[in-house]
Amino acid sequence: MSDPAIVTEIGQYVRQMRLNRNLTQKQLAKMSGVNRVTISKFEGGRASTLLTLVQILRALDKLSILNTFYEEAEISPLQLLNLKKKQRKRATGSRRFRAQKSEGR
Repeated sequence: MSDPAIVTEIGQYVRQMRLNRNLTQKQLAKMSGVNRVTISKFEGGRASTLLTLVQILRALDKLSILNTFYEEAEISPLQLLNLKKKQRKRATGSRRFRAQKSEGR
């Protein structure tokens, strides 16, 4: 899919979200702080800024869509093995307890 086609599809998706909430472009503009003309252009597939997308998604309560960009760091098996080796295997107790024990208390 070409870049302009992706932008058009995103605009159509935003338009459908807006219509599903029964909002006009003017209402969404007021909620998001974005000009109505900008929303119209965005929904029409014209290039826009990332900030505009974030503002519109926030107004539609759909910011969670951006969570797909978050990728957890994967840990390699060797790193996992090293972490397991470093895990504590026993408690040493407090210094006070060890001192009392050695004194015979």
